[in-house]
Amino acid sequence: MTHAKQETAPAIRDQWRDWLVGQALPLWSEAGFDPSRVLYHERLDWQARPIRLDASRLMVQARQIATYCRAALDGVYAAGDQALDCLDRVERLYHRTDAQPGWVFSIDPDNRPASTKRDLYAHAFILFACGWAIRYANRPKDRALARCIADEIDLIFSADNGGYLDAIPDDGTRRSQNPHMHLLEAYLVVFEATGDSFYLDKARSLVDLARTHLIDTRSGLLLEFFAPDWSPLAPYGANQVQAGHLFEWSWLLRDFGRLAIDAENGAEWREQTAASLFEAGFTHGCDHQRRVVLDSMSDRHVVQEHSARIWAQTELLRLLYTPGLTPKTDDAGPYAAAFLRIFAPSQLGGGWVDHIDARSGALVDYMPASSLYHIYGAGREIISR
Repeated sequence: MTHAKQETAPAIRDQWRDWLVGQALPLWSEAGFDPSRVLYHERLDWQARPIRLDASRLMVQARQIATYCRAALDGVYAAGDQALDCLDRVERLYHRTDAQPGWVFSIDPDNRPASTKRDLYAHAFILFACGWAIRYANRPKDRALARCIADEIDLIFSADNGGYLDAIPDDGTRRSQNPHMHLLEAYLVVFEATGDSFYLDKARSLVDLARTHLIDTRSGLLLEFFAPDWSPLAPYGANQVQAGHLFEWSWLLRDFGRLAIDAENGAEWREQTAASLFEAGFTHGCDHQRRVVLDSMSDRHVVQEHSARIWAQTELLRLLYTPGLTPKTDDAGPYAAAFLRIFAPSQLGGGWVDHIDARSGALVDYMPASSLYHIYGAGREIISR
């Protein structure tokens, strides 16, 4: 590391700490929390005022619960009890409230089910939230709830040809990698919280699914969408690849290796794949002039969208700031500084611009709560270095 980088690295870390701990976490536990409902708001406007919506999604509540449990565990922000209260409330409002197994997708402003579809992505996140609640408070009821969620996921979503259906009702047209990725993430968190090998076995099956179906043998890339038989949804060269998800899988494959007792089994494939996914995403899926991760490219490395979502930036930053994971650590500081400049301007006081266009202009006029989960995952690595 050059002398200049040694001088700037602490400054960037301090800027991130001031923004994340001093502004973002307080914003979303105060202005971003509705004490009358004991739920988190989905969106704030640029003045940090809640935006009234017709429905509140399970996924958003679960992400916020997990984030504030993590921040409390890390000792950087004490809103863990608020998160536990929200988890208890969410269980009452979303779990089996239509007298069917599983969790409803969303509720209306009167706390009645707004959408009763069963969504694998949302179920993955409520399991993830339980994992962090267990690590924070270790309540027996959260351990029981986690096992209930895992059993209901198998009951509701299991597919005959491996993996899971995206949602029930299923329209029978496609399968997606994304909910499987977050389910893997959830299983790993709950395993680390409980030590129960049941969850590690579930995680192992999803790593196997990635190896056999999700990562394309022709391109070596993780594809986003598949036909119901797990074949690529589009012809070669026309399939969507998201660099942010390449970075997430790179992280998760290594995290599985960290936690698995039999880590030697498949270790070479995991390490090689984690490295190649990162390299492909960083080489072909980023705009290195602006220092942003782009929305998507094809499975021939052709950029499809020059816009950029905030979450993808954080997945790259998490890898760049974790020692030993990538050879690109000299890029960590410049990308972290660009994040604050482009996505978290000071006038938003802890808020963020979720989506920008090719010229870094805002594509949205609100701040979504759901981004905080990604931001904190990266931020905790940055401020600890």
